[in-house]
Amino acid sequence: MKGDTLQIFVSMIVYMAVVMGIGLYFAKRANESSDNYFLGGRSLGPWVTAMSAEASDMSGWLLMGLPGVAYWFGLSDAIWTAIGLAVGTYLNWFFVAKRLHNYSVVAGDSITLPDFYSNRFKEKNKIIMTISAVFILVFFTVYASSCFVTVGKLFSTLFGFKYQYMMIAGAAFVIFYTFVGGFLAESASDTMQAFVMIVALVTTLAVGTAAAGGITAVIANARSIPGFFEFFGIASPILGADGTQTVINGVPQFGVAGRYGIYTVLSTMAWGLGYFGMPQVLLRFMAIRNSGELKQSRRIATVWVLISLVAAVSIGIIGRALFPTAISTYSEAESVFVVLSQNLLPAFLAGFVMAGILAATISSSDSYLLIAASAFAKNIYQHLINKDATDKQVMNVSRIVLLAISIIGIVIALDESSIIFTIVSFAWAGFGATFGPITLFSLFWKRTTREGAIAGMLSGGIMVFIWKLLLKPMGGIFGVYELLPAFIISCIFIYMVSKMSAEPSAEIQNEFEIVRKKALE
Repeated sequence: MKGDTLQIFVSMIVYMAVVMGIGLYFAKRANESSDNYFLGGRSLGPWVTAMSAEASDMSGWLLMGLPGVAYWFGLSDAIWTAIGLAVGTYLNWFFVAKRLHNYSVVAGDSITLPDFYSNRFKEKNKIIMTISAVFILVFFTVYASSCFVTVGKLFSTLFGFKYQYMMIAGAAFVIFYTFVGGFLAESASDTMQAFVMIVALVTTLAVGTAAAGGITAVIANARSIPGFFEFFGIASPILGADGTQTVINGVPQFGVAGRYGIYTVLSTMAWGLGYFGMPQVLLRFMAIRNSGELKQSRRIATVWVLISLVAAVSIGIIGRALFPTAISTYSEAESVFVVLSQNLLPAFLAGFVMAGILAATISSSDSYLLIAASAFAKNIYQHLINKDATDKQVMNVSRIVLLAISIIGIVIALDESSIIFTIVSFAWAGFGATFGPITLFSLFWKRTTREGAIAGMLSGGIMVFIWKLLLKPMGGIFGVYELLPAFIISCIFIYMVSKMSAEPSAEIQNEFEIVRKKALE
C-alpha cells in the first residue's frame, strides 16, 4: 500500500473507530428495552433530531450518486432533483413533524411507523400493520443494498481491492455497529456524521473550484458541452460499443443536447413527495423529546439540506471540468467525489473527506436495517406470531432479521455495475407512494378510514412496481418517475374507498381532534 493510500486508510480507520465507540457507549442503554432500542425513549434534542434525520435520509447517494448524475448528464437532472428534495424536506418538517409526533403519542404511544398506522385506525386484526411492515422489509432491503454498493465502490476505488470483497467488509462493519447500539447510537453517530458530510462536501467544493480556475472557468467549461449547463436541456455522452464514453484527441464526445421539458421537470421534482413517506425521517419526528423543539429542528435541517445539495451538484460539474476523461461510464461517474478528493487534497485530509462518504453510508444503512428489523420484530413477530413475546425475545428476533436483511442486501449489491442513484430512486419511490399519502391523510383528514388506508398503501406500493417494470420501459408519457403516478393513485384510492366505507368511530375522531388542537397550540 503506497504512502498516500496508507494515510487515507489510517484516517478512515480512526473515523470508523470513533463511530464504533459511539455504538458501544450507547449499547447498555439501548438494550434496556425495545422502546430504547427502536426509538431511543423519545429523548432526542432538536439538533440530534434534525441532523440525524437528514444524514440518515441522504445516504451515500448525496456524495456519490448525485454528483455522478451531474458529471454525466449535466445540471438539469441533478438540480431539479435537488430542488424537489429541498422543497420536500421543508414541507415535511413544516406540516408533518409536529402533528405526527403528537399523534404517535396519543395513538397508543406508538414506537414504530406500522404501530402508528395500526393504532391510528384502532385495528384489531393488524392488517395495516402487517402490510406496512412487509413493504418496509422489501424497500429497506433494496435501500440497504444501495449503501453496500456505495461502500464497495468507495473502497475499491481508493485501495484497488476487488469490489465484492470491499462491499462485504463494509457491510459487516455496518451490521455490527447497528446490531450493538440501536436507535440511540444511530442517532448520535448520525449527528456527528452529518457534520462530517457537510464539511467534506464544502471542502471538496472549495478546493475543486480553485483548482479549476474559479467559478467563471467552471461555468465556461460546462457551457461548452451541449445541454450540460442548462435547466431545460440535458447532455448526451456518446458511448462506444463497450458502453464507455468516446474520447477523441483527449476530448470526451457529446451528441446533440436532449430536451428537458416541463413534464420531465415535474417528474424529477416529484422526488420531494417521497419525504412524506420516509420511515427514517418520520421516526425522528416521533422520537424528539418535545414537539415544541421541532421548529428549531426544521431550520437546522433545511439549512443543512440546501448547502449539501448545492455542493453535491456543483462537485459533479467541477469534476467534468477538472477530469473530463478520467471517468468513462455512468457507473464510474459516481466516483467523481472520490477522484477529486484523492487528487486535490493532502492524503490524510482526503481520508477524512472519504470518511464523509462512509459517514453518509453508515448513517443511512444503520437506519434502514434497524427500521426493517423492528418492523418485523415488533409488528409481525410480537403482534401476530408470538403475542406473549418478552422484550428480550423481540430484540433477539430483530437482530436475527437484521442479519437476514443484510445478507439479502449483500447479494443484491454483488453486481459492481450497479448504479447507486437508480437503486435509491426505486426504493425512494416505494416508500413515498406506499406511506406518503396515508401519512398525510391520517394526519389531516378525519374522514380517512381503515379500508381507505389499506387500499391506499396497497395501490401505491404495487403501482411503483407496475410503473417501473411494465409501463416506464414504453417511454413517452410513461417515462415519468414512478413515484409521481403511484403517489397520485394512492391518494385517489384512499379518498374514494374512505368515502365508500363507514365513517371512523367516535373514538378515532375524538383522538384526531385532540391532535388537531395540540397542533394549534
